Amino acid sequence: MALYTLSDLHLSTLDSTNKSMEVFGSRWADYIKRIEANWRHLISEDDTVVIPGDISWALSLEEAASDLKFIDSLPGKKILGKGNHDFWWCTMRKHDALFERLGITTVSFLFNNAHECEDFIIAGTRGWYNEKDATNAPDGADFEKLTNRENLRLKMSLDAARLLKERSPEKEIIAFMHFPPFWNGKSSEGLINLLHEYGVRRVYFGHIHGSYSVPAVTEYEGIEMHLVSADYLKFVPKAVVL
Repeated sequence: MALYTLSDLHLSTLDSTNKSMEVFGSRWADYIKRIEANWRHLISEDDTVVIPGDISWALSLEEAASDLKFIDSLPGKKILGKGNHDFWWCTMRKHDALFERLGITTVSFLFNNAHECEDFIIAGTRGWYNEKDATNAPDGADFEKLTNRENLRLKMSLDAARLLKERSPEKEIIAFMHFPPFWNGKSSEGLINLLHEYGVRRVYFGHIHGSYSVPAVTEYEGIEMHLVSADYLKFVPKAVVL
């Protein structure tokens, strides 16, 4: 049994979504086939894979059903976090209803909660841009409101993680986010402060594409930051080890 992670699958298995990432260059050629081949080669039914965001290009939960069934068909248990492009994301009640109808049994969510997995306790949230004037931030987005909401969601997740740690004190709390809490010299201080408060020393994040020469792991204020975007990892899930 092992823990892995791979972010930013950007799936588009339903013809109507028509959003293949292959338009972004040769790095993305046949990426869905490569994800599946690498996953099946590496992951066993007893393993767990965390996917921290940008899972599907679908715009509705019904559109996402094809991509979610594809993920369910892959070996292992999967824990999904929300990304900025996951417009299909609904309430957990609606997700559960869809899963029951489609027979999806190996997929769960990281959203205002925590999971105990192997030697780790998993917490996390989507996160948000590190500055108001970020290049790709949506026009009209309320930076303060969204930042405060993500801080609250991370705190809820870490509170849940702390309760699990009381039962399993030997297990390390690690965090998974879509946006990096620190990138290019700028940090989301609210998230960083919460990570310090709860003793988190490792964060795994996605969102970043095209920066293939940057280090796989950087450090900020004693916290390791691991970049796990699928294209950066050449579509091979990354093992999370002690």
